[in-house]
Amino acid sequence: MENLENRELLESQEAVGSYDENQIQVLEGLEAVRKRPGMYIGSTDERGLHHLVYEIVDNAVDEALAGFCTEIVITLEKDGSCSVHDNGRGFPVGIHPKIGRPAVEVCLTILHAGGKFGGGGYKVSGGLHGVGASVVNALSKHLMVTVHQDGKIYQQEYERGKVLYDLKVVGETQTTGTIIRFWPDVKSGAADDEGIFETGAFAFDTLKTRFREMAFLNRGIRIVFRDERGEEPVERVFHYEGGISEFVKFINKKKDVLFPEPIYISGMVGTTSVEVAMQYNDSYSESILTFVNNIHTPDGGTHMAGFSMAITRAINDYGRKHNVLKAADSNLTGEDIREGLAAIVSVKLEDPQFESQTKSKLGNSEVRTIVNQLVSKQLADYLEETPQHARAILDRCLAASRAREAARKARDLTRRKTVLESGSLPGKLADCSERDPKKCEIFLVEGDSAGGSAKSGRDRHFQAILPLRGKILNVEKTRLDRVLANEEIKAMITAFGCGVGEDFDINKLRYDRIVCMTDADVDGSHIRILMLTFFYRYMRPLIEQGHVYAAQPPLYKITYQKQERYCYSDAELDKIMTEIGRDKKPEVQRYKGLGEMSAEQLWDTTMNPETRTMLRVTVEDAIAADEIMSLLMGEKVEPRREFIEQNSKLVADLDI
Repeated sequence: MENLENRELLESQEAVGSYDENQIQVLEGLEAVRKRPGMYIGSTDERGLHHLVYEIVDNAVDEALAGFCTEIVITLEKDGSCSVHDNGRGFPVGIHPKIGRPAVEVCLTILHAGGKFGGGGYKVSGGLHGVGASVVNALSKHLMVTVHQDGKIYQQEYERGKVLYDLKVVGETQTTGTIIRFWPDVKSGAADDEGIFETGAFAFDTLKTRFREMAFLNRGIRIVFRDERGEEPVERVFHYEGGISEFVKFINKKKDVLFPEPIYISGMVGTTSVEVAMQYNDSYSESILTFVNNIHTPDGGTHMAGFSMAITRAINDYGRKHNVLKAADSNLTGEDIREGLAAIVSVKLEDPQFESQTKSKLGNSEVRTIVNQLVSKQLADYLEETPQHARAILDRCLAASRAREAARKARDLTRRKTVLESGSLPGKLADCSERDPKKCEIFLVEGDSAGGSAKSGRDRHFQAILPLRGKILNVEKTRLDRVLANEEIKAMITAFGCGVGEDFDINKLRYDRIVCMTDADVDGSHIRILMLTFFYRYMRPLIEQGHVYAAQPPLYKITYQKQERYCYSDAELDKIMTEIGRDKKPEVQRYKGLGEMSAEQLWDTTMNPETRTMLRVTVEDAIAADEIMSLLMGEKVEPRREFIEQNSKLVADLDI
């Protein structure tokens, strides 16, 4: 089919409700998708696999945004396929006026063909802006579309994006909607394999989290998620009439809150709608999530900027007006006001402009003004109407301000000095000689004994060692001023060189890899989670940009016939013992700590880039990460006890 990228777009129809073959715009063909799938879905691993599901569900959610869909049912089928059924208007089935084929076929076989390019089909949309359905088709071994429309059931099937037969009527119906069922094109391993994906195993929990988020962001929509793959089918239903207010309550469910109901703000300016829900909790960190047309924007953008400006101004103005902030007081900063704040900022607009292909940051300048004005006015009204809540918020912000000033003084002591003041590095740091940060790594080692082995066994050219004594402070329960007074944390901040909190600058990081190297026992795991909690709360870009790792020291050393082998799990030990033959009784040494290993053993097993195994720490889901940090490391005991009771059975061999 010829490239149609420069063809004139069809004239836009005035009514959004008019959605037929005339709203489908064609921009270009589909040829490149299978050759370069990463350009369209990011990767061909599990993340890319899930992206296929999201694209089809996004289409259904777009129908809900347009006012024509109330329920979406997603099913993971036993045969490895996934089906998405919505009760919207159904894909248009009429003949496209320029292509001469059914519009549903055009949408599924031509890239950039859809109702999201000014044809009047949709006012706002998420997803890949019209390429989603065709990309899913191109990357599926098989796909079937079923459309309920105008009293008839239409059906068509495809194989790797190619039409198998013409659209046909297969029955009658009283409903409307679309069912898309697809089988991802998974690699088989055969020599002539045309497969795309490394795996075809959908992760239920990952998908569940995304669908729950969609239901929160679209008040009233009902999302049913079914998993038919196991012996017992599993079903989750997500339906929130409270919308993003319930989302904020969900974020805060493991925390004590300042007042029971979130502040809710909403409004429409032109075709741009804004929704904000916010609620203070007892933590010392902020948890603000921003969305554009249901797409999470982790790097914020103009909507986040407008929100921050608005709440800072509204709370300061109220404090001045009611003499809580005196004339001699300086204004509360945005950081003071956001401490302990959980918030959702969701905007929906016709033509979002993102600052990157990953859609992580919104760039529309007009959105800053819209959000700022709406939030400023409605938050000011809320504070005047609820003086008790207003005073509680101000008291909390003032306490944060006093702590911030104390933290500033502590931060000055830990801020990285210039090269001429290199003596400021912590005395117990054994630094490396390489000066290119991208070639350097630092091991955070538990205790002086393991630190000594690591210093002796390392490659001094590119590996630095920082021994840490005992367990560092649990920052989840502590304000930044006390955090910065902790000697072990100060040593880490100074060694890394990139600052902390508002002074954090990833460009000043002195090591490309920060490796948590702790004992393979309960205490070692606790020390590692304390480190990760600190990184997540005060140096989150270290994790988000892939600089944090967990070393994997061996649990056992097996010596047999003068040969040494290392095991990193009990399962691996059982396998090797079976290979050797248990009656032959090899010598098995259980390592209780890194300090029991010689410098040579530590290098060979845990530090040598040629032979070691390290796990990169990632944040796939910010909401889940925030929840688990609060649950495991926060003040509330009861939720933590419940979590341990519910999950203790998952620990097969706990070494206490």
